[in-house]
Amino acid sequence: MKWRGLAVLLLLLALVLSLASCATQTVPNVHKPPGLLMGLLHGFISLFSLIGSLFFDTRIYGFPNSGSGYDVGFVFGAAVFYGGIAALVAGRSRAKASA
Repeated sequence: MKWRGLAVLLLLLALVLSLASCATQTVPNVHKPPGLLMGLLHGFISLFSLIGSLFFDTRIYGFPNSGSGYDVGFVFGAAVFYGGIAALVAGRSRAKASA
């Protein structure tokens, strides 16, 4: 019983801290935010952006962006890139298995 009360207290504390940590974003001062095509490009190069962000001050995801169009482009670009890598690896492994 004592441990259960402590667990509930810790979960409640974690919930309160996570809700209190919500930050507001500044209003972007951009005349033409990136849209669908830039989202597609950013999704396609996301692996390289991730590696670059380890060494330089770059972002993987474009901010500010135009909203849903950018999101759809980013997800589709990442799916095409990572799906292409997966298909390439699967094709090579099938070729090795049949040889």
